[in-house]
Amino acid sequence: MSGPFHVHLISDATGETLHSVAKAAMAQFQGLTIQQHAYSLVRSERQLQRACDRIRENPGLVLFTIVNTKLRTELVAQLSLMGLPNFDVMEGPVGLMARVFNTQSTARTGGQHEVDQEYLHRMESLNYMVEHDDGSNLDLGNAELILVGASRTSKTPTCVYLAMRGIRAANVPLVLGMDAPSQLLTFTKPLIVGLWVSPERLVQIRRNRLITMGVQNDTDYVDIEKVRSEVMTTRRLYEYHGWPSIDVTRRSIEETAATIMNLLSEHKLAKEEQT
Repeated sequence: MSGPFHVHLISDATGETLHSVAKAAMAQFQGLTIQQHAYSLVRSERQLQRACDRIRENPGLVLFTIVNTKLRTELVAQLSLMGLPNFDVMEGPVGLMARVFNTQSTARTGGQHEVDQEYLHRMESLNYMVEHDDGSNLDLGNAELILVGASRTSKTPTCVYLAMRGIRAANVPLVLGMDAPSQLLTFTKPLIVGLWVSPERLVQIRRNRLITMGVQNDTDYVDIEKVRSEVMTTRRLYEYHGWPSIDVTRRSIEETAATIMNLLSEHKLAKEEQT
């Protein structure tokens, strides 16, 4: 069976949580044709009925996050009459917490998106990342993390991802033939992590970058021997200074960030033990 299969996502808020869960789940089914239908901010019976009418037109799996008990009950009833499989994405975690905490949930629609201190911290981290991107500001003593690496090794997008999780991340480029900024050797608080990509893959990434910029001529930037030397030099630098390094050749930004967050946790724990 190759589909198309229909997946309907119904949320009483922005649907961000639901979309993240669905995306992660659907990624496990390569080769299938899946059509996704989203219904956000469903907070009234009329909006719910409109969503159900559209689902009847393209029957399929329904995932939802509805905290209003009356609307949730109505939705499940209609889906049952249609004979459609459905799953309340929030029911499992919320129910488990209610049992463990021995209390009832407050059922606040969109509560996870409130502007709280955590949100403000993430925005501050993002601003910090923008101000300290690509070596633009080497005053990095207050950073939690500094990524170093040659050009096009995914330093900036990884920093953005980490900043959205509240980590004060900066990045510094390493250029072949030039010494690494001496400031990197003076920092004691930040964790410094080196990123590297296989020479062949790095040449491919850089060629694509040049094409988008309208540059057709070959340069040292994409010369395979120069790039091999560049990658080898950066890896030797990481080893010499004892900086952990990550091969991001076949890693997604999310996978790289997850590894870095583990390293950061270990780094912070080691710092605490030293004090």
